[in-house]
Amino acid sequence: MSVKPSIDNIAEYLKEDEVIDFSDESIVQLADSLYQKVDSKMEYIQAAYEYVRDNIFHSADRNEDIITCTSSEVLRAGHGICFAKSHLLAALLRYKSIPTGFCYQKLILDDETAPVLIYHGLNGVYIEEHKNWIRLDARGNKEGVDAQFSIDKEQLAFPIRSEKGEEDGFIVYPNPDAKILDKLRKNKTRTELWDDLPTELGYLL
Repeated sequence: MSVKPSIDNIAEYLKEDEVIDFSDESIVQLADSLYQKVDSKMEYIQAAYEYVRDNIFHSADRNEDIITCTSSEVLRAGHGICFAKSHLLAALLRYKSIPTGFCYQKLILDDETAPVLIYHGLNGVYIEEHKNWIRLDARGNKEGVDAQFSIDKEQLAFPIRSEKGEEDGFIVYPNPDAKILDKLRKNKTRTELWDDLPTELGYLL
């Protein structure tokens, strides 16, 4: 299936709000620094993606218990879970007028210790010169996870195992899902959140 936006108004994928707060000075400085090192918007998309993937750690990989949510919070803390990292990548790209949104997959949390289906967040990005959308997963690589930037052949963090009930999501939404934001805001620590991970979305997939 092809990746496609949920709405046709491209301006919705460029907007700033309290979560995607790309006017924050720290995001502006990082974005401008990355942009100065590349020669095209395509190279900037890859540089921003790889920065978030490799330099902002997944909270669980570092055993960080603080919950981050807004783009600026994630950048200041240096970590976030998948949803939070997707917020930061969206901010870096939208600041440079690159349409970016949010995609969701339903995955098993852990086959052995937590065989429950929960949602996973990643980004959809519009590639102007190709006139199409791609998905990028900035979750962060580790053993068994090797997500890469690619225009032609998608390489995300996790394969979808439909036989186990996992589901892919090819729709790009302009806003982070409201139910996921609610989970990030109401749980005070990642320990609490891990017992309350999102199992449904406000969006209909």
